[in-house]
Amino acid sequence: MEQEKSAAQANAHKGVWIFAEQRHGQLISTAYELLNVGRRLASDLNAELSAVLIGHKVAEHAQALIEHGADRVFVHDHPMLENFLEEVYSRLLCELIQKAPPDKFLLPASILGRSVAARTAVEARTGLAADCTELSIRKDSGLLNAVRPAFGGNLLATILCENSRPEMATVRPMAFGRAQRVAGRQGEVVVVKVEPERFKTRTRFVQFVREDSGEQDIASCDKVVSGGRGLGASKGFDLIREFAHTLGAAVGASRATVDAGWIPYRHQVGLTGRTVRPKLYFACGISGQIQHLAGMSSSEVIVAINTDPEAPMMKLATFSIEGDLYEVVPAIIGELKHRRGDAVTHNSTNSN
Repeated sequence: MEQEKSAAQANAHKGVWIFAEQRHGQLISTAYELLNVGRRLASDLNAELSAVLIGHKVAEHAQALIEHGADRVFVHDHPMLENFLEEVYSRLLCELIQKAPPDKFLLPASILGRSVAARTAVEARTGLAADCTELSIRKDSGLLNAVRPAFGGNLLATILCENSRPEMATVRPMAFGRAQRVAGRQGEVVVVKVEPERFKTRTRFVQFVREDSGEQDIASCDKVVSGGRGLGASKGFDLIREFAHTLGAAVGASRATVDAGWIPYRHQVGLTGRTVRPKLYFACGISGQIQHLAGMSSSEVIVAINTDPEAPMMKLATFSIEGDLYEVVPAIIGELKHRRGDAVTHNSTNSN
């Protein structure tokens, strides 16, 4: 009976959906990352790819989602939806799931995405694989292979949702690249009517307070300078911050330094931290455990600074510098400042 019920659900639920997260009316890059992996899954299933967009004054982004791979975009656009309210967003998603049942549903593993995904999965009575870093389709059954780190990143677990639909998963930001834009690509935009009087919520939005740490975010910066256990002490991050500031980069860190309390968790790169894909990644005093490598190995150019030439990071790096980081990094900072000074002098001379 359970197998018959599962087969019936699979036949009724069709297509792959992604949740296109927006903040303050602007699409978040995770939408394009989900469209990338969503398109691959949809192609393997010979199915359509749809995006769900919820907010206020967001309808204008539907075409961008279509040009990045969506065949259909469901748009919920209403002043009531300007600010995120978990109860309202999840109710809208559940009602949409009932009207046009998807087979797979991917959401970002962001604070907002994790929150609404968990509530939606419960209300839709289905399973949820959280914080996935790999996704694929099983050829024999069409089930979603959702791979996520477990036991502190020491093990990769494959999660299956065999008996419920839709199969839901939250996907770690930066785990996949962005979908390529095809200008002028055509698709369907479905405007979903929002009736605010039907939604009673026990919470209300008060205000948004932006965090101002004075540092760039590692997930969005195209240059990252990370420090590891080789710094020796928390004071070592003073040098890493100076290096990052000189380079115009964000400050990253290994798990060991975060666990030691040397730097806040938001800087952690790796399976149990955040995944980054910068154009340039400096690894200073980081040996390169597999958990850390999984969070930054897709960087375009990797520069490793370490006293151990046999460290995994040194072997992975595009450029490896064997030496004491407290000698190498100040030398690089000095050279960068010298060249910048030369450039300023040269420009001033030309202007005269």
